[in-house]
Amino acid sequence: MKYNKQLIVALDFSDEKACLDFLDQLNPDLCRVKIGKELFTHYGPALVSSVQSRGFEIFLDLKFHDIPNTVAAAVRAAADLGIWMVNVHASGGRAMLEAASDALPDSQAPLLIAVTVLTSLGEQELKELGIADKPEDQVIRLASLTADCGLDGVVCSAREAPLLRQALPADFKLVTPGIRPAGDKADDQKRIVTPTDALARGSDYLVIGRPITRADNPGAKLASIIEEIQAAS
Repeated sequence: MKYNKQLIVALDFSDEKACLDFLDQLNPDLCRVKIGKELFTHYGPALVSSVQSRGFEIFLDLKFHDIPNTVAAAVRAAADLGIWMVNVHASGGRAMLEAASDALPDSQAPLLIAVTVLTSLGEQELKELGIADKPEDQVIRLASLTADCGLDGVVCSAREAPLLRQALPADFKLVTPGIRPAGDKADDQKRIVTPTDALARGSDYLVIGRPITRADNPGAKLASIIEEIQAAS
């Protein structure tokens, strides 16, 4: 199995210095990184610039979900930061998804993906939200809508990846959180798989946070995951 920089390290830090010190232990040629709501709310575009200055491509994980005009403006603002990928919530509906896609017409624009069903949500949690379908069915419905609206891909569990690969265009990107190397804790993720299993199922990019960020030697942990991927037949 070939490694093509599919790993995205989730920067789940509350402190800028801790985040940047951590990044100094990683090689930007081996992974991309994800900046989420907590870090961005604390430090904003200045942190994005600091991370980029270290050579990292950024997935800005803010999950925009609002009226179409507001989301379109937010996506354009994210693109102005020079990021690699940005996301919205597929549950925002067709008009919102199309507005977001239309806001990024340039070929140099970041990848635009949508969140389907959060990996922390299982069947019982969906029922509490008034959704009777199983998570897999809801994922397929939202992913199909996302593709139809012209976005580049979706965030999904690798468990749904084979079904999505059958139903969606071959170049449609599948970004998979909830990845845990064999033997690592599941933490609060309910639908998890290993890195090699996720890629074998059809995922394009793998988001891994705590197994790397909390490792005693993050660089070595990252390298071990890459070795595991490369060793898979």
